[in-house]
Amino acid sequence: MVNNDEDDYLMLSGIQHFQFCKRQWALIHIEQQWVENVKTIEGQHLHRHADKPFTREKRGDKLVVRSMSVKSRDLKITGVCDVVEFIQDPCGVEINGAEGKYLAYPIEYKRGKPKTDESDILQLAAQAICLEEMLLCEIDTGFIFYNEIKHRVEVPLTPEIKKKVQKIIAEMYDYYGRNHTPRVKTGSFCNNCSLQQICMPALMNKKTVRSYIEGAIKE
Repeated sequence: MVNNDEDDYLMLSGIQHFQFCKRQWALIHIEQQWVENVKTIEGQHLHRHADKPFTREKRGDKLVVRSMSVKSRDLKITGVCDVVEFIQDPCGVEINGAEGKYLAYPIEYKRGKPKTDESDILQLAAQAICLEEMLLCEIDTGFIFYNEIKHRVEVPLTPEIKKKVQKIIAEMYDYYGRNHTPRVKTGSFCNNCSLQQICMPALMNKKTVRSYIEGAIKE
C-alpha cells in the first residue's frame, strides 16, 4: 500500500542540501541536526521579507501569493514557495477566489548569486512539479531572485530538469528508507557548511567513526 501520510513526506528544500552534500542532507533530514552560521542567518533574513504567509495581493492582471504551501502526492514531497505569481491569461487555469484564468510562475529568493551547479534550479523545478499537480496545469518557466546581484533570473523548467528532480527524490527516499547517512566526501564546499563541527570532515575522511571512538576510549 502506498503511504500518503504527509507527515512522512520529505521536505522539498532538502533537494538543495542533497545536491550540495548528501551527507549534509542526511545529517539534517535523517539525523535532525542543524547549526546556524552567517549564511543561514542571512538567508532567513532575506526570506522573512518574501515570506508573508497566506497573503494575496492583486496588481492589475497579476496575483501575488507569498509563502504558498505546496505538495506532490506523486513524489511525496512538501514545502513552501517563497512567492508564486499568477498572471492573467486565457490559456491559464482558474484560481480559487479570483476571477479569470491565470498562468503560474514560482519565484524563489536566494541570498547569494547564481550558482555554477543546478541546485537552485532543481529546487525551483520541484516547486513547479508540486504546483502542476495541485493546479492541474503545466509550468515551463520560473524565476530566482538573487539578493547579491539584486536581480531576478528567468529559469526554463524543462522536462529534462523535472525528470532529474524525480530521480534525485527517489535517491533521497532510498537513503531515508534505509536510515543511512553517507560517509564524508571532502571538498572546498566543506568550508561553507554549517555542520562542520558535527560532520568533522577532516577527521572522518581519515578514519571511520568506530576507529575514532575506539581510539578515544583507549586514550
